[in-house]
Formats: sequence, structure tokens, C-alpha cells
Amino acid sequence: MTTTEWTCFDVTIEDKVAHIRLKRPEALNTMVRAFWNELPQIVRDISDNARARCIVISSTGKHFCAGMDLAVFQGGGSTSAPASQDKHVNAEAMRYHVRLLQDSFSCLDQARIPVIAAIQGGCIGGAVDMTSACDIRYCTADAFFVIQEINIGMTADVGTFPRLCKLIPEGWVRELAYTGRRLPAQKAREIGLVNEVFDTHEQLLEHALGTAREIASKAPLAVTGSKVMINYARDHSIADALDYIAVWQTGMFSGPHMAEAFKAKAEKREADFPDLAPLRKEM
Repeated sequence: MTTTEWTCFDVTIEDKVAHIRLKRPEALNTMVRAFWNELPQIVRDISDNARARCIVISSTGKHFCAGMDLAVFQGGGSTSAPASQDKHVNAEAMRYHVRLLQDSFSCLDQARIPVIAAIQGGCIGGAVDMTSACDIRYCTADAFFVIQEINIGMTADVGTFPRLCKLIPEGWVRELAYTGRRLPAQKAREIGLVNEVFDTHEQLLEHALGTAREIASKAPLAVTGSKVMINYARDHSIADALDYIAVWQTGMFSGPHMAEAFKAKAEKREADFPDLAPLRKEM
């Protein structure tokens, strides 16, 4: 993983933290075709093979990401669905294609480990879709968020609305969606989109990576259980979520992990927990 050359990303793993960094600052880190293919491949490899206990996604240059590369809409390097003479057949293929693009960000939500977004400058269009699928968001004071799709005559379709409506008040989602206005960093913090705002990119990364290392020091089974339960509670009733956590604990409550946590605290040392197991990919 650490030696693979990606078109849009640099990936390193250190101290059980995976750092995925957008690396095309000269192009404002726009989302070219390779981006959509590489991100889910990277994230699923880290998650499925238990290569790290937390992921940080950061970027380079003035802006975090300016969203979909315009060449995609203009046909250059297009990711559009296959064409047919029948518009209804095309529509069915287009639906499948949009779902494929959605999966490029759903992998962040579905990862077995937490994902932290560290955002500087513009977080525009598809970048809002991406960061809203992360567990935690931090940003710099110069950061801003734009649901850009309305400004180019389309409806955001890769995850912004289903997720933002769970993260911030609906009135704010509607205002941003209908107007295409910028949401500045401080207001994003006030309404709960980001947890903290930092003066510099260096401070942002230091905090994001520090939080990731802190998460990585906890029992991985308890962390992944927490993510599963938070996601489940978000998408279900209180009664269903209470029942599901009871079922989860029946199978995955770990006395030995708790004992190690207590022992490590008493001995004033870091606890030693087992990593998650790699997932089976075939029978």
C-alpha cells in the first residue's frame, strides 16, 4: 500500500494511522476519473485488510478540493454512462453509474475504522459529498464549503443531501443547496459541520493526526463497534438501535480487552489491543 503510485493520492501508514493526501494542488485537487476509482480502492484495502486503526484524509495547496473536474462534464476523460439509442435504457444505465460514483464516498462511511477529514481552503461540490461521508471534520480558518452543483445547473447527487441533513440543521442545507453560497469555516463550526477550526494548515494536520493516533490507541473492536452503532442509530429508530447494540454486545463484548484497558491504566502504560482481523475476500 505505502509504495503504490496513485494518480490523485499519496498514502502513508504510520503509528497505525493511514494518511490519504490529495496530491494535485496545481489542478485544485479536482476529481478526475482516476480519483473515483482510486479512493474506494485505497480505503477498502486499508479497512478490509486492517492495515490501520484510523484514516486521515487531507490535501495540498490552497484548496482542499474544487470538486468534479470540468473535463468530465465536457466529455474529456468522461465518466458518463454508456450511450444507447433508447433514452429510457440510457436513464437506467445512468442510475447505475451515479450509484457507482456514490459508492466512491460511501466506502468512507462503510469503513470499519473512523475517517477524519482535514480541510483547508475550498471544499467545493463533490468535496462536500466526500467530507460529509467522513466521521469527523476539522478545517482551517480560510476554509469554505459550497454546494456547487446548483451553480452549474444540476442537483447534487453523490451524497451531499442524505448526509448533510443528518449533520446540520435542514434550513442550512436548503439555503446552501438553493443559493450555492459559501459557508465559511466559523459558521460551519457554529452549525456543527466541523468540530474545530485552526489558524494554519500545519495546526490542522497536527490536530487531525493527533486525534487519529488517540483513536488508534483504543481497543479497535470497541472503536469499530462504536462506529457501527452510531451509523445504525443515525439510520434507524431508537428502539431498533437499542436492540441492535444488545445483539452486538451478545457476540462481541470483550472482557479481555476491558481487562487490558484497566491493567494498562494501573501500570501507566499504553494498552496492547489486537487489531481487527482482515476480511475474507473469497470462499
